Amino acid sequence: MASGVTVTDDVITVFNEMKVRKAAATEEEKRMRKKAVLFCLSDDKKKIILEEGREILQGDEGDPYMKFVKMLPPDDCRYALYDATYETKETKKEDLVFIFWAPESAPLKSKMIYASSKDAIKRNFTGIKHEWQVNGLEDIKDRKTLAEKLGGSSVITVEGGAL
Repeated sequence: MASGVTVTDDVITVFNEMKVRKAAATEEEKRMRKKAVLFCLSDDKKKIILEEGREILQGDEGDPYMKFVKMLPPDDCRYALYDATYETKETKKEDLVFIFWAPESAPLKSKMIYASSKDAIKRNFTGIKHEWQVNGLEDIKDRKTLAEKLGGSSVITVEGGAL
């Protein structure tokens, strides 16, 4: 079910910047890359926009995954991109994860409009390998749940932390 919601150019630009990793990037450029961003609906509910001030950069201090979890609003829906760094038994990897955050406590109308608008944003995010619908902090607070989405039992670390 399409909602008629459109995606702003800013959202597409951020996705493309997160997707493309420049091998020749300087340390400063690497630190300024986005690790996670949140997207929300505009006030008129007609566009999906970048949520101001809701991002984590690669160079930020602390545990990026826990910071990301704390950024999610407890009572409303969001879309998010998270650039997960993880290790399997064979190799180190980085993958973008598209997350649809729809907590139980969000208003029903919000859940419905976000759910019906999800395809609009996903159509613009070509090449996403991992999609995750999360319905509460219990589903997301533990790295093990993210590890399952990324590759199941073959994942041994997420964001440098053992599981």
